[in-house]
Amino acid sequence: MGNAKEALELMNIESNKEVMDRDKKIIKTSIIGIVANVFLAVFKTVIGVMSNSIAIVMDAVNNISDAASSIITIVGTKLASKHADKKHPFGYGRVEYLSALIISLIVLYAGITSFIESAKSILSPELPKYSRVALVIIIVGVIVKILLGRYVKKHGEKYNSGSLINSGQDATLDSIISASTLVAALIYIIFGLSLEAWLGIIISVVIIKSGIVMIKDTLSQILGERADPELAKAIKKTVTSFKEVEGAYDLVLNNYGPDAYSGSIHIEVPDIFSADQLDELIRSITFEVYRKHYVYLTAIGVYSINTKDEYAVRIRENIRQIVLGIEHILEMHGFFVNKEKNTIRFDAVVSFDSPDRIATYRQVVDAVQKEYPDYIIQCAIDTDYSET
Repeated sequence: MGNAKEALELMNIESNKEVMDRDKKIIKTSIIGIVANVFLAVFKTVIGVMSNSIAIVMDAVNNISDAASSIITIVGTKLASKHADKKHPFGYGRVEYLSALIISLIVLYAGITSFIESAKSILSPELPKYSRVALVIIIVGVIVKILLGRYVKKHGEKYNSGSLINSGQDATLDSIISASTLVAALIYIIFGLSLEAWLGIIISVVIIKSGIVMIKDTLSQILGERADPELAKAIKKTVTSFKEVEGAYDLVLNNYGPDAYSGSIHIEVPDIFSADQLDELIRSITFEVYRKHYVYLTAIGVYSINTKDEYAVRIRENIRQIVLGIEHILEMHGFFVNKEKNTIRFDAVVSFDSPDRIATYRQVVDAVQKEYPDYIIQCAIDTDYSET
């Protein structure tokens, strides 16, 4: 694999091109959102003031907040696309999570503000004066917001942008606000009953709840969520596709922004491998994983497994049955018997479902030690970070 480094650098350039294309499309989507929201805000403000409708005015304020959200998305995307430097060697991709968090806070603030204004309207009601033009503007606003919400959220999911997804959800909520405003207007025109303030209270609660959910989801991403099981499965499949690799375990993926991963993994190889064979194999695996999944494996650990000793192979299969028979044990790997030092070493993967992972680990050690009392048992407790 003499040209592995050069090939990896070439693929890195191609990856950067994809990132730039993604950023351009996110920014383009955000600009469309800004134009649409400013357009709606201007018309709704004029109509709201003319009609003396607090609901329409608050709806216009929501449009301004949506435009601000789109601006934040653009700024966040631009900052996140900065190249890695000495201070931040893994890049600035996580800035996108911060911009998504700011948008979530804007949604929460809009909900609280709407609740307060609606409550004031209940305490000090002012009768609205709706016109046909006002109703038309509200109808247009509902249609535009529904279409905009779907468009923005669809592109957010396509380009894995939390900021766009949150903006799209916010736009969808705004379409519900506008629709409720229309219903309130029709009820007032037909029955002379003003309900818009009470509807504002209900809608505000829905927005507040949505804002809280968005904040929780974004904070979860910032704290670090488990790797996508499908991605982890695909990477392990790629690694084990090499005939020299007996097994792939302990995959750890570190996320540095949407679709920006680096990680490490352990592989099982025969105990007859030389250093140069391992070096070539590890380079080949690193290259192939990056080529297929755009995940850079910064480290590949090695487990040596017995292949020359039939007795050791029989022990491994016997211990595997013992270990996997214990509840909450997902996997056993990294097995090796050293007759000279009289040791048996292996890793046991304990599920997060175990009420006491340490107790489960001790159960494993005790069970194996009972079966092989003459050996020193070197068992490491392990974790599957992509466990479903």
